[in-house]
Amino acid sequence: MPKASEIKKHAALDIDGRVLIVKDIVRSVPQGRAGGSLYRMRMYDVVTGGKVDETFKADDMLKFADLTRRSATFSYIDGDEYVFMDAEDYTPYNLNSASIADEIQFITEDTQGLSVVLIEGSPVGVELPAHVELVITETDPSIKGASASARTKPATMSTGLTVQVPEHISVGDKVKINTAEIKFLGRAEH
Repeated sequence: MPKASEIKKHAALDIDGRVLIVKDIVRSVPQGRAGGSLYRMRMYDVVTGGKVDETFKADDMLKFADLTRRSATFSYIDGDEYVFMDAEDYTPYNLNSASIADEIQFITEDTQGLSVVLIEGSPVGVELPAHVELVITETDPSIKGASASARTKPATMSTGLTVQVPEHISVGDKVKINTAEIKFLGRAEH
């Protein structure tokens, strides 16, 4: 069983019989507490879809939920549902767009390395790869002679995600994006 200080984003925890996926973690060190960091976790309940905020002490012991990850690819959109196809046995997994709203910004038909998270055989979420490649559809014109380490500008990807990119990047460029930090990593290899 991991301590609260060892939990990472996207972990699935079993808290009081509910399965919660960690969406965000904020660490704080209150004044006057000798070495006592607090971890405020924003999670969502995989059954109800509701948001849950909990705060844990660094040494609190937590329990990982019993879940399965299946390699999958994004297939198509059916109304409010995104349909993913199991990479091995082609089982379709339907997920409501509201429950995977954060992940949708990174997903295209070409996205490699996706996993569908299952609990007792039912799909409850999508796990993203460490980075994805997206095409820029909107950004200010590139500046000739701008170096790669110069100032940045906002760029909108084909999925609607907006990321800061160097000034020399332009519309139509395919770029690598870190999914955990939502940061530009560089141009994608063509």
